[in-house]
Amino acid sequence: MAERFDVIIAGLGAMGSAAAYHLARSKRKVLGLDRFTPPHALGSSHGQSRIIREAYFEHPVYVPLVQRAYELWHELSQCAGRQLLQQTGGLMVGPPEGIMVAGAKRSAETHRLPHEVLSAAEVRKRFPGLRPAENMAAVWEPRAGALSPEFCVYAHLDQARLYGAALRWEEPVTRWEADGAGVKVVTSRGEYRADRLVFTAGPWIGSLVPELKTVFTVERQVQFWFEPKAPALFQPNRCPIYLWEHAPDRFFYGFPDLGAGVKVAGHHEGVTTNPDAVGREVAPTEVAAMRSLVQQFLPEANGPLRRTAVCLYTNTSDQHFWIDEHPAHRQVLIASPCSGHGFKFSSAIGEVLCAWVNQEKPRFDLSLFRRR
Repeated sequence: MAERFDVIIAGLGAMGSAAAYHLARSKRKVLGLDRFTPPHALGSSHGQSRIIREAYFEHPVYVPLVQRAYELWHELSQCAGRQLLQQTGGLMVGPPEGIMVAGAKRSAETHRLPHEVLSAAEVRKRFPGLRPAENMAAVWEPRAGALSPEFCVYAHLDQARLYGAALRWEEPVTRWEADGAGVKVVTSRGEYRADRLVFTAGPWIGSLVPELKTVFTVERQVQFWFEPKAPALFQPNRCPIYLWEHAPDRFFYGFPDLGAGVKVAGHHEGVTTNPDAVGREVAPTEVAAMRSLVQQFLPEANGPLRRTAVCLYTNTSDQHFWIDEHPAHRQVLIASPCSGHGFKFSSAIGEVLCAWVNQEKPRFDLSLFRRR
C-alpha cells in the first residue's frame, strides 16, 4: 500500500522548504519531494544573496507580508545558529514619477514606514559608489538588506527534518491525480497518498500542472559579480542594496560587496526558456550590456568580472504572485510562481501555506494572488 501523509510538497526551494518547516512544526505528517538536491543552483533560490526590502514598489499589499517575513527570518536565524539576513539599508532609484520611486514612496506612506526621499546629489554624497543621473531621485529605507538564499533553504529543510518531515531528494514527481478528497502522487521511486498537495516547484510548475502551462512563462536571468575598483566604497557599511529604474519600466538591482564582489543583475530582462534546457553559459554580449549599466551608475564597481550565474523567474502575466487552489481540485494548492521577487517572502509564505493545509483563516490579504 502507498505510504500516507497529511501533505505532500512538490519542490523544496524557497517556498517549499519554508512550507515543510511550518507544517512539520504544526505536527503535520509531511513528505517533501525535490527532483534535485536542495539547495541547488538550477532553479530560483541560489546566487549567494537575495534582496529583502519593506517599501515595496510593486504594491502596498505586500508590506504586511514582508514585515512578517522579517520576524520569521530572525526566528529562523536563531534556530539555525547563524545570520541569514544582513541589514544594509536600501535605495529605490529612478525618475521621481517612475514606477520604482513613486511605488516605493506609496508603500512607505501607506504603511508609515521609516524612509527618506533623496535627490540624486544627496545619494551621491551619502553613498559615493552610486551615481544616479541628475533627473533621478531615490527612496531610502533603513530596514532593507540581503538574505543568504542557500543557507535559508538549508535552514528551513534542517528544521523541517528536526520536526519529523520526510524529505526525499532526487525524486521527481512523474504524475499525480485527485483521489477522492485527497491526492495520489507517483514519483520515480514510489507512490504516495495525502490529504493535501502543495506545488512549490517554481519553473517546473508547468510540467507538473500542464493544464496551466500556458499561464506561466519561465525567464532566464543572469547574475554578475564584478571586482570593484574602489573596494571601500562598496562595503556594506557604505553601500546599501539598490534597485534602479534606469529607463522607463527597465530595471537592474545590486548589492554591496558581501565577500564575492559587487553583484548586479537585470530584472525582467531575460529570454523565455525551458527549465530543462536553459542556457547556462553567459555570452560576452551579456557581460558587455551589464558593464554598460555598471559604468554609468556604479563606475567604481566596474572592475574585472569574477563570475556569473543563471537563475530562473517563473512569471505571471501581471508579475504578482500566484497562491491559489487548483481550478478543479481544492485539495491542491499552487504556489511559488513569484515573478522574480518572491524569495524574501518565503518564510512568511511557508506559514501561509501551513495555514491553508490546516484550514485556518489567512492573516494577510491574499486577494492579489488569487487566480481562479
